[in-house]
Amino acid sequence: MSRFYITTAIDYANGDPHIGHAFEKIGADAIARMQRQLGNDVHFMIGMDEHGQKVAQTAADAGISEQEFVDTIAQRFQSMWTTLQISNDQFIRTTSPQHKAGVQALINRIFERSPDAFYEKSYAGWYCVGCESFKTDAEIVDGQCVLHSTRVLEWVEERNWFFRLSAYAAQLRTLVESPSEFVQPSSRRNEIIGLLDIGLEDVSASRSRNTWAVPFPRPTSDGQAQSTYVWFDALPNYLTGTGFPDVAGWETRWPAQVHVIGKDITRFHCVIWPAMLLAAGLPLPEHVWGHGFVLLGGERFSKSAGVKLDLGEAIDRFGCDAFRYFLLREIPFDGDGSFSWERFGERYNSDLANTFGNLASRVTSMIEKYNDGVIPAAPDGEVDVLDLADLLAAQQAMDGSRGYLLHEGLSLIWRTTARANEFVQSSQPWALAKVPEQRDALLAVLGTLGRSLARQAIAIAPVMPTKAQALWEALGAPGSVHAQRWPTLVRIDATGWRVTKGAALFPREEPAR
Repeated sequence: MSRFYITTAIDYANGDPHIGHAFEKIGADAIARMQRQLGNDVHFMIGMDEHGQKVAQTAADAGISEQEFVDTIAQRFQSMWTTLQISNDQFIRTTSPQHKAGVQALINRIFERSPDAFYEKSYAGWYCVGCESFKTDAEIVDGQCVLHSTRVLEWVEERNWFFRLSAYAAQLRTLVESPSEFVQPSSRRNEIIGLLDIGLEDVSASRSRNTWAVPFPRPTSDGQAQSTYVWFDALPNYLTGTGFPDVAGWETRWPAQVHVIGKDITRFHCVIWPAMLLAAGLPLPEHVWGHGFVLLGGERFSKSAGVKLDLGEAIDRFGCDAFRYFLLREIPFDGDGSFSWERFGERYNSDLANTFGNLASRVTSMIEKYNDGVIPAAPDGEVDVLDLADLLAAQQAMDGSRGYLLHEGLSLIWRTTARANEFVQSSQPWALAKVPEQRDALLAVLGTLGRSLARQAIAIAPVMPTKAQALWEALGAPGSVHAQRWPTLVRIDATGWRVTKGAALFPREEPAR
């Protein structure tokens, strides 16, 4: 059994969860669930980033304390992740005492291990509260941040501790260009290489004005108390979540196998974070996967820009499992993609109602009608060989060996569904049932279809956990589908299972009259 520690970006506590948050969590959840099916020891962590000037301003506008504000936001996020069936093992909050102590311990460790890594500097520059970072000229268009065009940049002048990021440029280049593919997919890797080509600037590690933060362990030489810059607080969550430095056994979980993040924060995760770990003399995460954006009408979802979608409404349309499937099938996990209500309806009816749901209904009905509801034995045939080849390719698209191409994996799984439907049409079990001499052929067909559906139930479980279990139970399979191994790892024998035809897995959406 291999250890597999997977994290997502911790969500910033300044509003409600949106579809971009959901896309990332659902994708990481599918990866974590599949790794469990592969027999690995998975620890899946998500959480909340609760400090920073933006949180303090929003709480003040609401007339409540910062802690009251983030407590309310955290509850909303956790409630949404429950609704979306996110199977995280841990939910970290940066306001927790253990995290704060871990951040300070990491900074002190850098001071001790790399005495030149931090230095004092008076600094002036344009600061984006939305990004919680200073912006270079290249990141400013018409006087506004390229990522937060509705926010006003602030001119900030103060004396802080700076982190000597530029000193780690050569080590970072070696890391990013190494065959281990630290940064994935390749488009994100090329962006980071381009950033290194431009040259790295040192970054502020502390602030003197923001009090809603983890206290920086050391004042500046003029005696000014400092707070930890929000990214130097947020990034270490992946480490402090293991119990670093005081909880016994933290070293057995670190490093993470993959950080799943949005492409807009790769600079922090692929440059600043590994540089911090290098300075501290700690192991680096194995991979950073930077997914793209979910767009609406070609625009990125943004509350401030008025480009938004009611997440609850989207989930309620066809249910959680269908929403999870649509996002991961329609939006490439290595690039951008668009959400539309029309496409959601089309994908639901085509893939789920007409193809997958109809197959499950037809097969269970025929087994009930022609063999008293018992799945018969059947020899392996061409359907089995082709299914297993497609499922192996799906595994390789989703397990990290070729990256985390969830959309490709689902496309391959749906080839097995299409194949089973084609097998129904070509074998015509209803015709075989009319000829007593074809009884053995009929049973072979029914057994093959039952076995194919069992494989599909296991394969879709990481993406559609509730519907997969419903199908598993309808087939009369024992236990939980989530306790099964990926269908290419073991031979599934459905012989003797007693099917129960229940409600349709995915009722077809009828057009409005």
